Formats: sequence, structure tokens, C-alpha cells
Amino acid sequence: MYAPDSGYGAQQSMVGFTVEAADGVIGHVDRHQDQPGMQHLVVDTGVRKFGRSVLIPSGSVTSIDTEAQKVEVAPSREEIKSAPRFTTDSETADPGYPSQVGDYYLSLRT
Repeated sequence: MYAPDSGYGAQQSMVGFTVEAADGVIGHVDRHQDQPGMQHLVVDTGVRKFGRSVLIPSGSVTSIDTEAQKVEVAPSREEIKSAPRFTTDSETADPGYPSQVGDYYLSLRT
């Protein structure tokens, strides 16, 4: 879930927002999932069609600035680029993939 002080409002769309990691811009929000228990952002980390997409759990979001259309996340750019790759929406229906992604981001906190 989004932290209470992140600035997130229920059903708020962040598609197209710039995503800024702890050490600089990493990409933009391509898709946003806001179902209870499945809140995450799909972030395109590359330039146009050569990019790679990653899933970032909502718990990694530190702040949302709707005016500037910017989402700040706690992990570094390299940590996000090293996250499990996201290829299709069907991956989120397989319990193994979200679990793998969640475990990865949790490991960054220790």
C-alpha cells in the first residue's frame, strides 16, 4: 500500500508521470494498478521502444506531486534496473511473479 504521507489519493492516475529514484530520474509510469493487495506501478525505464519495464510496488513510493506530475521512489536507479523484468500484464495474475518482485524490493530495505 501507499504510505499515508505519500500524497496518493484513491483512484488517482499517475500514467505518464516521471519517476524519480533516490539518485535521479529512472523513467515514466506506463501503467498503474490500484486494486487492493495489488497496488503497483509499471515503469518504462528506457528511451522509447528500447526501454525495459519494471514493476514497482506502491510501498516503494515516497511521494507523489500531481502538479509536477512526478513520483518519487525510495530505491536507486540501479536497484530498479536490477529488479525482475516486467513483460506482460498476465505476470501479475501468476502469484509467483508478484511474490518475486515483492521479495526483491523487501531485500533492499535490509
